Amino acid sequence: MGSPMMGSPTKPRQTPLASPAAVSTPRLSRALPVAAGLVLVAVVARVLTLDAPNALPSALSDGITLAASVVIESLPFVFLGVVISIAVQLWVPTRVMDAIVPRRGIPRRAVLSLLGVVLPVCECGNVPLARGLMMRGFSVADSVTFLLAAPILNPVTLVTTYQAFGWSDGILVSRLVGGFVIANLVGWLVSLHPDPSRLLTPAWAAACAAAPEGRERPSLARAAGMFRDEMSAMLPALFVGAAIAGLIQVAISRETLTGVGGHPVVGILALMALAFVIAICSNVDAFFALSLASSFSPGALVAFLVFGPMIDVKMLAMLGTTFRARALAAITLIAALGALTIGLAVNLVV
Repeated sequence: MGSPMMGSPTKPRQTPLASPAAVSTPRLSRALPVAAGLVLVAVVARVLTLDAPNALPSALSDGITLAASVVIESLPFVFLGVVISIAVQLWVPTRVMDAIVPRRGIPRRAVLSLLGVVLPVCECGNVPLARGLMMRGFSVADSVTFLLAAPILNPVTLVTTYQAFGWSDGILVSRLVGGFVIANLVGWLVSLHPDPSRLLTPAWAAACAAAPEGRERPSLARAAGMFRDEMSAMLPALFVGAAIAGLIQVAISRETLTGVGGHPVVGILALMALAFVIAICSNVDAFFALSLASSFSPGALVAFLVFGPMIDVKMLAMLGTTFRARALAAITLIAALGALTIGLAVNLVV
């Protein structure tokens, strides 16, 4: 799934695919209108029963509202991420990639983790971007490093975090440094795997292996086909993830989590759990964290701001289109331990 330029082993190529998601089975294309229709019906039902005498039960109504808000918040960034991914695959020359990114190893992943500075897309949009990097020949370790670091190391996140906290308690610096370190640690561990392609779903591994060796001539028609296929893979996963996020938020009240905010360790774990559940965009999560600042320690806030953009319930659903469940479990565990460690360190220093 690599090319000689990227320092990956060259494999025999199969018949070139029309687009990255072409092997994602026709069922995804059929599931897309069904999932979209279900979300639309849920939103319409929520609106029509706002003031009705026989309104929906409160829990169901809140769950629909929360799920719809996750979808509405995420969709623009998913669209943007897919567009940028296609542009990178079709129109960015190989010589430009070679000039920007070192050939291999730790420096290569360090540079890739900083690409969020020039590609300011939140975590939802970074999933198709990471998939696009794999199709360009980047390794699994390279793509995972970018995927985890970019939502934090981008200018929008930097500005909003500064607006929310300024330089107080080292929250901004700890977030940026923590995101960089954890992403590169996970990327390094993935690079040690004897066969990283086994971390991918069979369909996506086949897509990467069958990607054309040379650069195909770009065209708007090809870009449109790639956009259609990638959205067919991403949107059903986004809708499922949003529905799960809404369900979990209804089942577990925020009061339950915020009630333990004063404990130096449990408070960190509680905010990490909250970040996983609410699936809020990394571009605005600093303002949400600010509302919790009076109840939680600075370390808990940093853990929330580091772990949430890397892993949440919506992200796991979307990443399920690319990575096996065991790989996602391992990545989640490492990211969680890293965020917990950084949170504890901040509490010790501040």
